Amino acid sequence: MGNLASRILVAVILLPIAIAALWFGSWWLVGLGVVAGVLAAHELWTIARDHRPVMLAGYVGVAAVVLAAHLHGVQGMVLVLGPVVLLTFILAAASPHEHHSSLTSMAVTVFGVVWIGVGLGAVVVLRDDSFTLVLAVLLGTWASDIGAYAIGRLIGRRKLAPAISPGKSVEGFIAGVVVGTVVVWWVLYGQGIVGTVEGLVLGLIVALTGPFGDLLESFVKRDLGVKDSGTLLAGHGGVLDRIDAMLITAPMALFGLWLITYL
Repeated sequence: MGNLASRILVAVILLPIAIAALWFGSWWLVGLGVVAGVLAAHELWTIARDHRPVMLAGYVGVAAVVLAAHLHGVQGMVLVLGPVVLLTFILAAASPHEHHSSLTSMAVTVFGVVWIGVGLGAVVVLRDDSFTLVLAVLLGTWASDIGAYAIGRLIGRRKLAPAISPGKSVEGFIAGVVVGTVVVWWVLYGQGIVGTVEGLVLGLIVALTGPFGDLLESFVKRDLGVKDSGTLLAGHGGVLDRIDAMLITAPMALFGLWLITYL
């Protein structure tokens, strides 16, 4: 099967599952979040295996953060990180290795829990608040990425971050910010969730931070010397490759909503 055919097949299978989980929300989305989170974390810690991540603590941590997000919101996500750090330390201390840094091992583990667990947990929190809200954030994230890619291919000349992701251009970044901002604003307009100006601000936050989610994963992969996080999704790469932008835009959207509400 060719690369394009593989990409289409994976999209046809997974897209309806993701849409259904978002529509029904609650434990359906939590279940999908836990599965996606554990798979993405496994990919991260597999390519970072030379740093000896404490994978058991990491898997438990990612699942716990997503569950806590549904049960107790942002506060639950934050509070569960304490026990995760403790568990990581206990398991790392129980199996020390004289040729590897235990601090690095724990740091790689906790980084993965925060990056992936909080990112997916934020999606759950947004959906628990409103289907329209999470839809706006995700559509804005994808629209920004598609807009940046399309315009970058057409007229992109100046490199955005050549040392991290040579394919990204300044022109594409600007186009993605515009498209993503408009999409978030359009989805939220007239829904009574935020005002018109607040919708634009939230859209700008999502569209501005989405590319940094992709750059973060590219930075990690480049540092570890790999091209894709995995091969589970055939032509799409790994799970982490597909959700990288969302792992940043979802928590940043929550932060933006906090700013809009309290400042």
